[in-house]
Amino acid sequence: MVVKSLTFEPGYITVTGDVGPPKRRNIADMLRAADIPIGLTYSQVGAITALANLLVVLIRTLIAKGVIDESFGEGDDLSIDLDHIIHAIEEMGGAYHDPDLTVS
Repeated sequence: MVVKSLTFEPGYITVTGDVGPPKRRNIADMLRAADIPIGLTYSQVGAITALANLLVVLIRTLIAKGVIDESFGEGDDLSIDLDHIIHAIEEMGGAYHDPDLTVS
């Protein structure tokens, strides 16, 4: 049999060949637990927030000591301003103005 097409629908794959009717297969029958990537778990979210808040403390300390200013990067083309960094930190659950280091 030569496969003419594959179509996908939630939970199924349909194989259409040059001979006979299309065959619909349940995807669950083909997968093993090892085939499914492990994603972000609920317990890791707190760690990301804690890391974001630790980054806040580091950035604020470096600014206060005059090591860096409120622009970041290696040059004009790669510069990132503090507002963008604050936004990224907040997207990870952190807080630039009041970082909580007790998050776990």
